[in-house]
Amino acid sequence: MFPPLSAKIAFCVLAIVVDAATARAQVPYADDLKFFENKIRPVLVKHCYACHSQDAKEVGGKLLLDTRAGLRKGGESGPALVEGEPEESLLVQALLYDDLQMPPEEPLPEAIINDVKEWIRRGAPDPRQPKKVVRQRDGSTVVSDEALWSLRPRLNPAVPEVQTAEWCRDPLDRFVLARIEAANLKPAGDAEPAKLVRRLYFDLLGLPPTKTEVDQFVADHQRRGAVAVSALVDQLLTSPQFGERWGRFWLDFARYGESNGNDGLGRNPTFPHAWRYRDYVIAAFNADTPYDRFLTEQIAGDLLPSDSPEQQDRQRVATGFLALGSKPAKAMNTNFEMDVVADQIDVIGRGILGLSVACARCHDHKFDPIPTRDYYALAGIFTSTETLWGTAAHEGLTAPATDLHVLQAAPHVTPPEGFVETVLVLESNTGRPKTPPKSKWKSGTPLAMGVRDRAKPADTKVNVKGEMSKLGEVVPRGFLSACELSENIEVDPTQSGRLQLSQWITHRDHPLTARVMVNRIWQQLFGTGIVATPDDFGVYGERPTHPELLDHLATRFVSGGWSVKQMVRSIVLSRTYQLASDADAKLIEADPQNRLLARHARRRLEAEMLRDSMLLVSGQLQLVPGEGSLVRHRDILVNLAGSLHQASSHRSIYLCYLRSSPPPELAAFDLPDFTTVIGQRDVSMVPSQALHLFNNPFVIDQAGHFARLVTNETASPEGRVRIVWEWAFGREPSPAEIEKALELVRVTEVELSDREKAWASLCQAVLITNEFRYVD
Repeated sequence: MFPPLSAKIAFCVLAIVVDAATARAQVPYADDLKFFENKIRPVLVKHCYACHSQDAKEVGGKLLLDTRAGLRKGGESGPALVEGEPEESLLVQALLYDDLQMPPEEPLPEAIINDVKEWIRRGAPDPRQPKKVVRQRDGSTVVSDEALWSLRPRLNPAVPEVQTAEWCRDPLDRFVLARIEAANLKPAGDAEPAKLVRRLYFDLLGLPPTKTEVDQFVADHQRRGAVAVSALVDQLLTSPQFGERWGRFWLDFARYGESNGNDGLGRNPTFPHAWRYRDYVIAAFNADTPYDRFLTEQIAGDLLPSDSPEQQDRQRVATGFLALGSKPAKAMNTNFEMDVVADQIDVIGRGILGLSVACARCHDHKFDPIPTRDYYALAGIFTSTETLWGTAAHEGLTAPATDLHVLQAAPHVTPPEGFVETVLVLESNTGRPKTPPKSKWKSGTPLAMGVRDRAKPADTKVNVKGEMSKLGEVVPRGFLSACELSENIEVDPTQSGRLQLSQWITHRDHPLTARVMVNRIWQQLFGTGIVATPDDFGVYGERPTHPELLDHLATRFVSGGWSVKQMVRSIVLSRTYQLASDADAKLIEADPQNRLLARHARRRLEAEMLRDSMLLVSGQLQLVPGEGSLVRHRDILVNLAGSLHQASSHRSIYLCYLRSSPPPELAAFDLPDFTTVIGQRDVSMVPSQALHLFNNPFVIDQAGHFARLVTNETASPEGRVRIVWEWAFGREPSPAEIEKALELVRVTEVELSDREKAWASLCQAVLITNEFRYVD
């Protein structure tokens, strides 16, 4: 608990927070859009569209929930929602089974209902527009060409002519400026060098620059202008911190986690070998592994030739991409194997291709042109693949080795089943743990998660309504029929088909792969993608704001050797990226959602960047990579082990990412649960975040370390305030800020009778300001 603070202290803290902030308080529209896409749209599709969509055989109550207009118009009972008022909305009343009952089978979980309430409280932001979906005589659906934009062949559009050509620094700028000029608007001015350097450091490294680095860049920019920016970008791209920043974004939709999560029986066993995949991803981004090769290794690395044992190990570790998913309980689950396959198809579909292929498991996709046969053509590839929990790596593996241990847990616990080589041991029925058998692996044997081909690959049968017990026709292994390539790729009948799948996905003519990835890169640099629904390029996903720009970038990406670093470099050196986030009222009024890209968007730091920044300014951050995993010697059930989270001064990507038990330093700031593909995190503003910043031991500890560093630098109170501002914000404090900061220190010292805590209070106040937590 904090000691009681006087109103004067509270006022001083508030004054510093407000004075240091330059961001507008309102939540950007893009954040609400993310909430809808991640929390609301999937629920509507899964639980509502069968009866309340244009594709339903009979629309229940004349209520259509598959468009924004239909939801607001309502049905026989009236409008389904009242924007901003969840308690008055019929939709919420129906979900709560208050007179109306939706869905009729059983109520939805409380967490989902709370999400719907929060969405309506935000004003029910909804980007959906009606699409042309036509039912055929045979019952299948056909979508208009307009809706199938993402499956059209990728083009290389001509760079448009613009009125102010000298404004452009990169061809991509012309695509943006053409739209701005067509709207009779002018873009914002360039970002100030001090703000631009901070933006570049965060976007490329995930860390803030020091005051010295800011000053050096500003001086260089005054001398050399754009040349200074180019030199800085090249320097940052070669930093080992680049892979840690960009690897973290990849791990989100690779659903990386170091435990299984709740499997339905209340169990959460650890994945003590998952960390090798994390390190593989970081190394791949640092080495600028071509994206087509990066995908191939993750889908079929075990099937690729290798020049050395080390390369063979790296490729096998890469296949952890397919093995890391959260597995359901096999007990009383007759669909266990196909549930695992569904997860693998989903990470390929939504993660790489931007299509919800997994929706076709039970029936032809309701909206996208993905028939059930296509789903089982892919499923045959993964039923011909074994998922390995603890695969032995080659002795030549250079990464830190881990011992194989076994589980000793309470007798009522049943560990996960269904894996070829499990590192867990069942308990006896006598109520006492069995003596663990001697491991078949020698001590120190490196282990990893991954996949391999089954001994006898084979096609699979359609599971009628998704049930393994109801089998239909055999479907030959293959790929999505709606994606046409210039050459035919067929599955090798002697293999699973994963190698051919990777060849199909990375074919230079594939309409989706490059588009999806450059959109994700753009999203990381601007906050929102050219397609605002990065995991859904289908009928009910958002259309690109700049379709020609998307194809231009995708074409450059492929022709440039699939280089992620080169694509990042091209974008950040553009005039569009380097615009200021401030703009005149006319521009904001004309384009409040910034769909024209006429200004930059101010963004809150993600949880990992906020923690890492606190460690950096407090002098505690260790930039050497974290070794292995915090759970690498613990094959246990998380829910029986107490907290496995240990204090660490390494970057946040090396923390222990347990499903259902996230790192406590990060949990308050919209950390995903890592059980499914997440291409864009939520950004919420709730009271618990403020409480976290005020009361979390990690934040308090960093403020203490920060204060000790500052007080050891100088005895001058004014000098100390200057150091605090320089280290935290990379700038000098204003006279008013110095006065307020010193007043806070004086009053707090009187209240607490402790000078050290008084300076720590100032440092904590600075660490929780908007200026520290946001980047322009």
